[in-house]
Amino acid sequence: MNNVVRFVGNRAYRSIYSMFGGIFAGTNAKHDHSKDFGYPDVLTFEQLHRMYMRNGIAAAGVNKTVGKTWQDNPFLLEKERDGSQTGEDEETTLEAEIRQRFDDLRLWARFAEADRRSMVGCYAGVILRFADGKPFNEPVDRVNGGLDGLIEVIPVWEGQLQVSEWDTDQTSETYGEPTMFQFNEAAVGNSKQPRSIMIHPDRMIIWSHDGTVNCTSALEPGYNSLVDLEKVRGAGGEGFWKNAKSAPVLEMDKEADPKKMATAMGIKVEDLADKMNDQVADYNAGFDQLLMLMGMTAKPLPVTLPSPEHFFAVALQDFAASINMPVKILVGMQTGERASKEDADEWAQTNMSRRANQTIPNIMSFVKRLERVGILPEMDWYLDWADLTEASMSEKIERANKMADTNQKMGNTLYVFTDDEIRAAVGYEPLSEADKYRDDLSEEEQGAAAGKTPPTQED
Repeated sequence: MNNVVRFVGNRAYRSIYSMFGGIFAGTNAKHDHSKDFGYPDVLTFEQLHRMYMRNGIAAAGVNKTVGKTWQDNPFLLEKERDGSQTGEDEETTLEAEIRQRFDDLRLWARFAEADRRSMVGCYAGVILRFADGKPFNEPVDRVNGGLDGLIEVIPVWEGQLQVSEWDTDQTSETYGEPTMFQFNEAAVGNSKQPRSIMIHPDRMIIWSHDGTVNCTSALEPGYNSLVDLEKVRGAGGEGFWKNAKSAPVLEMDKEADPKKMATAMGIKVEDLADKMNDQVADYNAGFDQLLMLMGMTAKPLPVTLPSPEHFFAVALQDFAASINMPVKILVGMQTGERASKEDADEWAQTNMSRRANQTIPNIMSFVKRLERVGILPEMDWYLDWADLTEASMSEKIERANKMADTNQKMGNTLYVFTDDEIRAAVGYEPLSEADKYRDDLSEEEQGAAAGKTPPTQED
């Protein structure tokens, strides 16, 4: 008996696995799930770009990630600062010139745009226009004019930038890397620019996960879920429309006489079907049309759809997981629910990691390029960027209040936190002795506040 049960169970298992095993193992040769579910086997840039441009969830995933990463702009500094306001930490002349030139070029906004485009495609490009008097297809030796030697920074899509030549010399330091790019500006979007040129790698920064063209789109892992979202949304909209204005089913009475109907309409009997089709078409053309029938009954053909929220939520959660973004941050506030503090903290950590591993290395590749061509002096440059995980001012003040309350609870004999530590909790520097007390206090009040004896006339 046990053998019979085991045999039936194994047979049932094999039957189920033959139908659905490929979903879990990916090795089922009998079912092509991409074809079954309408997913593309291979994704092209055109498909990824179209999804980003026409799908609000895909656009939100990309735009919110880039918006958080570039929540503020960094500063390129000659050395790392400790945040104090001493003379040694003031902005240097060169740093001020760099900041002004980068502002003139709108450099950080252009880099943020390249970052956005690199998430949609497998990579993006940043074309550097130098004032060296050479065409784009020639290498860059030395650029004169200092910071003014960089004329323009142009972010481009993957679909506009393709590798045309590779380094195939195995003894070369750049073996396996591109030696020439083909740029066609009109290849993506509605750009009317006729620029189609060859570009040397010296005049190009590849913006991607690892600085190469061998990466994947951020939309690729969750692309199938985005397709499912469109299916659910489209089916729900179409189903609602069909219910609101569906084509009627005409049921002819057994005593109806087609000849009399044709005579009443002033047409031949053989033209009756076409005339009825025209009447139904006119009826469906607007909600206020009147459908007149003789010997027929018009019945609606309702479309029954299940509630789409659950199906939509599954695909939405899968896509959010694919880009490491909390769902409530992806779609914003829904039904009065905001993203939790834990979601916000995790989202900040995710983008700090993205900065450290992708964005900053791409920026420093640009800085090294400016060093090599002589626009910037060679040194250990430091990129100063505000911490996304830093507490808000209200949170800092709450922390300082708790520190002060702790001191008060300890009594007058013991202080757990000093005044300087409490100021540091809100991001303020220690006060000098001259600035510690308000100007409107008398000398006696200032002395009492400081725990000192007020001066006498003899003193």
